[in-house]
Amino acid sequence: MEEKTLNENEEKKSLSFVEQMVKDDLAAGKNSGRLQTRFPPEPNGYLHIGHAKAIAIDFGLAKKYGGTCNLRFDDTNPVKEDTEYIESIEHDIKWMGFQWANVYYASDYFQQLWDFAVWLIKQGRAYVDEQSSEAIAQQKGTTTSPGTNSPFRDRPIEENLRLFDFMNSGKCEPGSMVLRAKIDMAHPNMLFRDPLIYRVLNIPHVKTGDKWNAYPMYDFTHGQCDYLEGVTHSWCTLEFVEHRPLYDLFVTWMKEWKGETDNIEDNRPRQTEFNKLNLSYTLMSKRNLLALVNEHLVNGWDDPRMPTICGLRRRGYSPESLRKFIDKIGYTKLDGLNDIALLESVVRDDLNSRAQRVSAVLDPVKVVITNYPEGQTEQLTAINNPENEADGTHTVEFSRELWIERDDFMEVAEKKFMRLAPGKEVRLKNAYIIKCDEEHACDKDAEGRVTTIYCTYDPETRSGLPGADRKIKGKTLHWVSCHNAMKAEVRLYDRLWKVENPRDEMAAIRDAQQCDAVTAMKQIINPNSLSVNKECYIEPFAANMQPLSYLQFQRIGYFNVDPDSTPEHPVFNKTVGLRS
Repeated sequence: MEEKTLNENEEKKSLSFVEQMVKDDLAAGKNSGRLQTRFPPEPNGYLHIGHAKAIAIDFGLAKKYGGTCNLRFDDTNPVKEDTEYIESIEHDIKWMGFQWANVYYASDYFQQLWDFAVWLIKQGRAYVDEQSSEAIAQQKGTTTSPGTNSPFRDRPIEENLRLFDFMNSGKCEPGSMVLRAKIDMAHPNMLFRDPLIYRVLNIPHVKTGDKWNAYPMYDFTHGQCDYLEGVTHSWCTLEFVEHRPLYDLFVTWMKEWKGETDNIEDNRPRQTEFNKLNLSYTLMSKRNLLALVNEHLVNGWDDPRMPTICGLRRRGYSPESLRKFIDKIGYTKLDGLNDIALLESVVRDDLNSRAQRVSAVLDPVKVVITNYPEGQTEQLTAINNPENEADGTHTVEFSRELWIERDDFMEVAEKKFMRLAPGKEVRLKNAYIIKCDEEHACDKDAEGRVTTIYCTYDPETRSGLPGADRKIKGKTLHWVSCHNAMKAEVRLYDRLWKVENPRDEMAAIRDAQQCDAVTAMKQIINPNSLSVNKECYIEPFAANMQPLSYLQFQRIGYFNVDPDSTPEHPVFNKTVGLRS
């Protein structure tokens, strides 16, 4: 018995507080033992890695505990929403490895929300306010002083009903009227001081067309949609802690409207908040990401420097690596800044087990093996992935002339330099030991830049032969054959921002200079975040790989085949280096 209790306690400690709540609620039989979650993005931009954290918990816990998770688009603001974003969100969720039970839209509930608002007016719990937004804000009061009532707060119910209909007529000027819930203008929670629940937009909706001109506010939509769908657990980030009492109140009122007054605290959605995913050297607000795209500071939403899921995908991150990272940092009640180096470490470990090993030379210089027969080539065997035997092998061509990295040769070498230099030996990966000539090691151009290195090879030392065991002091170098190597474009990425916390730095710049976000961005964006090298050489095996294939350029780093890539013009994106 003691051993069982100990094991249960150890399991409990290993679970996040969110998952522990799910286990406890299911054990207690809440919501009749059901688990139903939802992922509710607004279709006004592309998802970023912060959304991946929400996706992982919404879909992941529902799957783990036999529940369901719905995808619900929060489409209450037709000004910013677009079907392009809806399609990208669906694609990103599937790529992350999850599948929704149903697809819903907040707009599916517009009629019920309208009818609910009418009921609130008839109950004396809502009224139409014709004041300006500035006047309403001034009357809210402060955290230390109560607000003051609107002069329209006690207008007759029939007049409120008539004006509410007028708000949706298409004839009402946006901003001239709002519907407010009548709660308490002295409430210590500022959100309870007669919050706005409907506003006039007079903008057609992508799904409902011209039917609605007045649209519900977020706080009047989210909880009720959860309730109407049967959601049991509604998870969101910490900025919604203060919204939770209002969420609960509106759900309670809706249950009253539905006549469900028995056991009012059971069979209801419960909102729980967890910390956001904040990363160093990363900016994740959709508003700021949109500004980066619109100002052409990046090359679209899927630019590999962007923290969007589609950008990370194009950069070469796997969905498994994102899920492992999210699992590693966990879910807490405290906001913090996660080091991007931790994410890169997780990605590096993940790619080590899945990336195909290939040879690519980014800064090429030619090696001529003077004692290798001219015109001769031979096919050697290279292991695709030493971490996974099932990935098999491929052939690489060896010839008299090869490309190696310029940094792998030094004409006047230090004693500790273990690569190619006059009189020194190195091993060529999967091939032979070669030795640089002492008397005539290299040729140079007029500027003194090395153009050709001269070596000899030991034919007894080919990989797989007995002579391959001969010990040398030099390192093993990667290479490609000049005879069949292909030119490639390689895009090398650095951090997009020069500062560790761009969000706070932007805010400080805007306050100090009284400038807009774009002006502040331009002061802290890294001008060297992308360098493009079109003088690289790769082996043909890599050139024919499908877009988004995971590769390791040996001795350099992990790379991904870019969607722009073709067999005639291969393009690769650097994902992360081999070491931090």
